[in-house]
Amino acid sequence: MPEQANGAKRDTYRHGNLRQALLEVGIELARAGGPDAVVLREATRRASVAPNAAYRHFPRREALVHAVSLAAMGQLARAMEDELAALPALSDRAEAARTRFRAVGTGYLRFARAEPGLFRTAFYVPDDMTEAEATISAGAGGLTPFQLLGAALDDLVACELMTPDRRPGAEFLVWSCVHGLAVLLIDGPLRGLQDTQADQAAHDLIDMIEGGLR
Repeated sequence: MPEQANGAKRDTYRHGNLRQALLEVGIELARAGGPDAVVLREATRRASVAPNAAYRHFPRREALVHAVSLAAMGQLARAMEDELAALPALSDRAEAARTRFRAVGTGYLRFARAEPGLFRTAFYVPDDMTEAEATISAGAGGLTPFQLLGAALDDLVACELMTPDRRPGAEFLVWSCVHGLAVLLIDGPLRGLQDTQADQAAHDLIDMIEGGLR
């Protein structure tokens, strides 16, 4: 830890956890401006430490952005979990499976619109990222957004709302559709829609996907 001129140690970050402090600052930078706003020098400035102090934890900017990306993906998973947790208890298993499937998509789109900076950062992929590094953070329940979608699709099959032969690879097709709408709503020609219009677009898209899965 840095020392002041009189030899006394200077407490520049709580509990000496510089990595966590930099990560939290990076998340706030991403929230405001997406992955391009996550700059290591700015993060160290906001954490009140010298730039060289960060290199042990994040030797280059891409390492910090990647860590922030994983944290943002975890927040996306938690937003989807919150949507699931808010569902009413249903005695009909098939209807419950349908509502869970819809909630997964709704939570995904809701997070994209509420936290566009973090949503963009969640899908940041550095040019030199290896397959071993491509680990996506999970939510409180231990599942990633992709796994939450997979679980919802498994429920549809179990309740005979989706035929087993259509299940393999369905995550990729559903994800592509929902992610495409999310990007259109926050960065594309649909970004000017009113909230009610965006809600309707999300509802209609999930309707279309659900109908196509049967």
